[in-house]
Amino acid sequence: MEHYKTCFGGEIDIYPAENPLEATVIICPGGGYCFLSDREGEPVAKAFNQKGYGAVVLKYSLDKNPLGTQPVEELSWTVDQVRKGKYSSVSGKRIFLCGFSAGGHLAASYGAYWNHEAVVGVRKEESGVEGIILGYPVISSGKIGHRGSVKNMTGGDGSLKEQFSLEKQDLSQMPRTFIWNTFEDQKVPAPNSILFVKKLYEDGVSCEYHMFHRGLHGYSLATKEVECPEEGLREDHHIAHWFDLCLEWMKEGTEKKKI
Repeated sequence: MEHYKTCFGGEIDIYPAENPLEATVIICPGGGYCFLSDREGEPVAKAFNQKGYGAVVLKYSLDKNPLGTQPVEELSWTVDQVRKGKYSSVSGKRIFLCGFSAGGHLAASYGAYWNHEAVVGVRKEESGVEGIILGYPVISSGKIGHRGSVKNMTGGDGSLKEQFSLEKQDLSQMPRTFIWNTFEDQKVPAPNSILFVKKLYEDGVSCEYHMFHRGLHGYSLATKEVECPEEGLREDHHIAHWFDLCLEWMKEGTEKKKI
């Protein structure tokens, strides 16, 4: 594992694959925009490594209050670094983003705003991202949103709340997207994903969506390694299928597909 600092004071951990596929997954752990979940970082990176993907865990900075656009600017900077080959141990040829919970909101925000200079800090001619993977993501800043995440990002600023309620945005330039969540999630209710999928469909963006009939919030890989018994999160072979489904989806093409 290699370790670097971001220009915003966050950290980047790089996990090269032994037999690289010339593809890299940038992983954004969740944590309500107030901490970063270890269960959604290194274990996920190593799982992708085993399948031939280089992995980058972005430990985005949480030192600002409210965070505003800083997290998505930091992710945008990281995408540029990988795409430009700044880290020789991972490929910038094909890049995927993978985010969980609030990290899913961050990855989805990049997908929605990658070509908006006022949000990501620099205007891009191309997104540099082939696809976006979202696990039980925070999407809305409305009644179904995760209050802690919304508060930490927006500080109650109405314009920021509107801007980062992603189901209300123009998603027509969003890269193809893979989403999964669980029916029983009470922390970030399923309608977050459902409304986002609906908007992706309306805006003509290719999307694959899986809702598992059981399971609480925060399953990560749903393997033995990431169990968290105190939160009721134990190994679940059924929910763990999301990873294999995701790998199949990742291999299906390098072009953004329209419905």
